[in-house]
Amino acid sequence: MEKSPGFHGSDLEAAAAFYQLSPDEVVRFGANVNPLGFPESVKQILAGRLDVLGAYPDRDYRALRQAIAGYCRADMENIIVGNGSTELISLLIQARKARHALVIAPTYSEYDRELGLNGGDIDYFYLLEEEDFVLDAERLSRKIREGYDFVILCNPNNPTSSAVKNGDIVRILDVLTETGGFLMIDETYVEFAPDPDAVTSVPLTGIYANLMVLRGVSKFFAAPGLRLGYGITGSPSLMKELHRLQNPWSLSSIGALAGELLFQDKDYIRRTRTLITKERERMYQALLSMPGFHPFLPSANFILVRLEKPGLTSAQVFDALMRRKMMIRDCSSFQSLGGEYIRFCIMLPEDNTRLLLALSSL
Repeated sequence: MEKSPGFHGSDLEAAAAFYQLSPDEVVRFGANVNPLGFPESVKQILAGRLDVLGAYPDRDYRALRQAIAGYCRADMENIIVGNGSTELISLLIQARKARHALVIAPTYSEYDRELGLNGGDIDYFYLLEEEDFVLDAERLSRKIREGYDFVILCNPNNPTSSAVKNGDIVRILDVLTETGGFLMIDETYVEFAPDPDAVTSVPLTGIYANLMVLRGVSKFFAAPGLRLGYGITGSPSLMKELHRLQNPWSLSSIGALAGELLFQDKDYIRRTRTLITKERERMYQALLSMPGFHPFLPSANFILVRLEKPGLTSAQVFDALMRRKMMIRDCSSFQSLGGEYIRFCIMLPEDNTRLLLALSSL
C-alpha cells in the first residue's frame, strides 16, 4: 500500500477509503465526539416534529436562547446563536476588525483561516511542553502588552487538552482591559472538564465587555451535523454589530428545536460526564505506566501523548491503528508540536481497552 497521507480528525471517509475499509467499521478516536452518540430521546421527539420544517424559525430564536441561558446560567439577552461556532468566530473577527491578533498555540487551525480572511496580522503565543502545555498567565500578559487588539484562546485547548482556570482568565482580561484588547474564548470542550465551573468564563461575560465565549453542540452532544453554535457576550454594542453582520435564519427550524431539547436532557448530560470522567482517568493512568508513551494531564475528552519509543513515529502509529480499524489523530500538522505526538478521544470502555492494548503492542 502507498504511503498514507495526513488525515484530519474528521476525515474518516477519506481515511477509510485509503485503507479500503468501511467507515462504519472504524472507531473514530480522532473526532473528539461524545461516544454515546446523539441522544435517542431527542431523536424520537424530532422524528415526530418534522412539521417544523414547513415554517421559518423564530428570527430571534427566543426559545432556544432561553434553553441555552438556563444551561449556561447566563442572561438570554447576552446570547447569540449561529450556524456552528465557525460562523460566530467569523462574525466576531469581522465585528471586532481584528488587525493584530494573538493566537494561543498549538490549536485549532480555523482561527488562522478566519483571521487571514479578515486581513489581520497573526502572531502566536506558544504553550510550552516543559510546562505541560499549561498556559502561563503572567508570560501571556507580558506578550499582550506588546500590543494586540484580539486574543484567541481555546479552553480546554485542542490538541493539548490543557485548561486555564478562572483566576488566570481574570488576570488576562484585566491586562486586555488596560490595553484595549479583546478576548475570544472557544469553550467547545469545557463541558467535558473535570470541573467545568472552574474553567468556564461564561460568568465573566457579565463583568467584562471585552470578552466573548463560544460553544457548540458538535462534540459534547455528538451533533456536528446540526451546525448549532452559540456565543455569549455582555457587550450590547458588540451584540448589535454581530446581528447586523449575520444573515437572518442562519440556523434551521429543526436545528433550533433540537437545541432546545439537547440542553434540557439532564440524563444524557449526566451519563456523558460519568463516562468521560471515569474512562479519561483510566486511560491516563494506563498510559502513565506504559513504556514509550508520555501522556499530558487531560482536561477535555481527549489525551495528547508524546511518543518516546526510538524510531516510532506518529505516522507509523496512525497507520498501525488504522489497519486495526481505529482512527486516531497524528498531530504532526499542529503548529509548534515539533516531536512525535498523537491525540485520541475517550470512546466507549471496550474500544478504549482495544486502543490501549494496540498501543502497548507497538
